[in-house]
Amino acid sequence: MAKQTLGLTPDLYEYLLSVSLREPEILTQLRQETAQQPMARMQIAPEQGQFLALLVQLMQAKKTLELGVFTGYSALVVALALPSTGKVIACDTSEEWTAIARRYWQQAGVADKIDLHIAPALETLAQLLAGGEAESFDFAFIDADKSNYENYYERSIQLIRPGGLIAIDNVLWSGRVADPQVQDNRTKKIRAFNRKLHQDERVSLSLIPIADGLTLVRKK
Repeated sequence: MAKQTLGLTPDLYEYLLSVSLREPEILTQLRQETAQQPMARMQIAPEQGQFLALLVQLMQAKKTLELGVFTGYSALVVALALPSTGKVIACDTSEEWTAIARRYWQQAGVADKIDLHIAPALETLAQLLAGGEAESFDFAFIDADKSNYENYYERSIQLIRPGGLIAIDNVLWSGRVADPQVQDNRTKKIRAFNRKLHQDERVSLSLIPIADGLTLVRKK
């Protein structure tokens, strides 16, 4: 997985950040701490985080969903972009990684906006649907285990309102999706998922070559 946008030279990438990135200090601190962790490659790129925040603001979103929290950067980005009454329902299975997330959410003053569920995300999504929350979310960000992308997507489609947006990370998979010689299970799962979205008439979509590839789907 890439921590910066694919296909840019290092110099051009640094220029991109220098003229566009407006990263709050709390996010910089979180990103720098995460960079010291053994699974640091799971961190989203800062320019991607800023893009997600802009989408949330453009939509005037109030209720959002996050599948895959890690150390909490993307949830913090979204929470900072939400109004004071906004809410992020965040799903992860790791107490260890989300302990870092909770600390930064608290420091940033947005812990009350983020409802963290430590459980398999499919269980949490099923509970939300059973609790009558279908079509009540404005925005969802999917960045969890790739083998379940299709399942996460199908449940998110049910939870997102018409006109709502789902953003799915890592859809270019460091370029491996375009290499026919790569036939591992996760790569094949992402290829199949990308084909499914391309054919899904329930949504309009665009695959954005930012970071490791981000597909945006708008529910019709």
